[in-house]
Amino acid sequence: MTARVVLVGAPGVGKSTIGQALAAAIDVAFVDVDDLIADAAGETCASLLRSRGEAVFREAEASALASALSNQAMGVVATGAGAVESASSRALLAGAPLVVQLAAEPEVLVARLAGGDRPLLEPLTVERLTRLLERRAELYAQVTSVVVDAAAPVDDVVASILAIMVHA
Repeated sequence: MTARVVLVGAPGVGKSTIGQALAAAIDVAFVDVDDLIADAAGETCASLLRSRGEAVFREAEASALASALSNQAMGVVATGAGAVESASSRALLAGAPLVVQLAAEPEVLVARLAGGDRPLLEPLTVERLTRLLERRAELYAQVTSVVVDAAAPVDDVVASILAIMVHA
């Protein structure tokens, strides 16, 4: 069973929550690329997006992703939802052993994201999120090894990923 798993997917799909649970289940390290970005920038991802713009944010994201993927101690990596927007990030993801796309319906995601700080989704509506998902669908497909339904309870999603890892 491989320990290196990268989680990609839409905002609110649960990459961080599922990533932490998966890492705990297989007793490996977990890193959230958004946390690396925030640590390096000294501000939240939302604040960085607002203050420096999306292009600067995507550069920081690609750098953080490269760092996470080059660290052999990292067993599970959760990307930011838009990591696939960057060609350099897609190239990095294409080299990862197992990239799992977590997916859920836009209505589920909007309910999960309500009250959060997501500058690229303001105002947060099902229609706006649907357009974002449609725009990114091909980008996710370019890097994804397998798609897992993340609308299920966390333990069920983790069990699905573990079953995939056994056969990978």
